[in-house]
Amino acid sequence: MANVFVALGANLNEPRQQLVDALRCLSQTAEFELLSYSSLYTCPPMGPQDQPDYINAVCQLNSSLNAFDTLQRLHLIENQFGRQRLRHWGERTLDLDLLLYDDLQSDNPQLKLPHPGIYERDFVLIPLQEIAAPLRLPNGNTVAEQVGRAANTKLQVVLSAQELHQQLVKE
Repeated sequence: MANVFVALGANLNEPRQQLVDALRCLSQTAEFELLSYSSLYTCPPMGPQDQPDYINAVCQLNSSLNAFDTLQRLHLIENQFGRQRLRHWGERTLDLDLLLYDDLQSDNPQLKLPHPGIYERDFVLIPLQEIAAPLRLPNGNTVAEQVGRAANTKLQVVLSAQELHQQLVKE
């Protein structure tokens, strides 16, 4: 089993519920074991500003699949949630980004690891810090150290991990 970190994001069709449902889907996927997840955070879009704010989170999984197949499985889940790729950094029902897959590093155009945005995106780093602050990133910094170097966007918690857990277990 590989130790995997995945970023989740959505800003369409009740994005908060989309992330709750996506975590539930990940937990029910035979090839994955959901180990932990962060709170849900809201933040402005990184791309075009004519779209709603995003809800973001990070989760940790064990995956029985290799890295490429893990990414493909994440894309299948995005598609199940109605993901359409209409414009770069545009609005979406669900975005699942493979951030880290064990210690694997890859420059393959279909599989960039670690995820290229992991070092500067607060909406990834802050939720990742919540569940894995001492984790050493491929650049040598811990997640906590990397958060200190990032831009510090004003993220707001919209659903704590504890509240999220209650939603996941009740349905």
